[in-house]
Amino acid sequence: MKVTVIIPVYKVEKYIAETVRSVLQQTYSDFELLLVDDGSPDASVEVCQNICDPRIKILRQHNQGPAAARNLGIRHAQGEYIAFIDGDDLWLPQKLEKHLEHLHNSPAVGVSFSRSAFIDEAGHSLNSYQMPVLRDINPNSIVLCNPVGNGSAPVVRRAVLEAIKFECDRNGTTEDCYFDPQLHRSEDVECWLRIALQTNWQIEGIPDVLTLYRVNSGGLSANLYKQLESWETVLDKTRDYAPEFIAQWEKPAKAYQLQYLARTAVRLKAGTMAAQFIYRTLFTYWRILLQEPRRILLTWVAAHALLLLPQSVYWYMEKLALERTAAIQKRHMLQELSRSL
Repeated sequence: MKVTVIIPVYKVEKYIAETVRSVLQQTYSDFELLLVDDGSPDASVEVCQNICDPRIKILRQHNQGPAAARNLGIRHAQGEYIAFIDGDDLWLPQKLEKHLEHLHNSPAVGVSFSRSAFIDEAGHSLNSYQMPVLRDINPNSIVLCNPVGNGSAPVVRRAVLEAIKFECDRNGTTEDCYFDPQLHRSEDVECWLRIALQTNWQIEGIPDVLTLYRVNSGGLSANLYKQLESWETVLDKTRDYAPEFIAQWEKPAKAYQLQYLARTAVRLKAGTMAAQFIYRTLFTYWRILLQEPRRILLTWVAAHALLLLPQSVYWYMEKLALERTAAIQKRHMLQELSRSL
């Protein structure tokens, strides 16, 4: 068996059937699909049990978070390649096929990821894309902007995960871990950073948009602040084994994370929070204004427009801006795709 797909399942009753279908409809079909019930209190697992396909297996654990759920899936995986997708995101049909082609043609690449498009809670396009750098990714790239983007974008060689595994004590039992189970957010970027710092495997993207990343507004304020707290925990953990790296990159890394949170708050129409985050960005590392002037200024303007303008006026301005941005992004992606052919 060539590929194992792992989906942590927790409170995704509304979305999990569509997520699973997007995996089962892949053009590449030689995979097993491990659904890891992370002690979900809703009917998510019952929904999964009603989907009949011999490639599906359901694993169960008490609620321990997505990192522990992925670890359990990896320990049971039979595939040479491991693909991850969150229980509310979607894949386009050629996702696995294109990543396997990429990994086959690039033996030094250990983590292959795709670009992602944002969708709302109803699955409608938000006309916005994650547009990260795709090549020459190093630890600096990861700690500043996490080019992989989200936990549903990567396909990873099993050998890479074996190279960075560590033992951890879980409920009195020693287990192999790959993602840090103490992290309930930012566990993916911590893993990519460990790969970049501790192995020679390359992390590389392909220009295709193959993942649909769902923006969920539930628990917005708490989630964004907890995400920042988790990010700071990642920096603290990395400091233990790479102190010189963190000494050099801690301030810019925190500023880039604050900028990302400000943009997320804008996308979710939380103007006050967006303004707070953008001011903290500049206070933490003012040089980011020289490195990312357009993004910083646009985020600042959007945050204050949300606070000061009538809602109807803001929505009209946002619509025009998104249409222009989407057109630029699509043109850029088409140019990259034509060069890669």
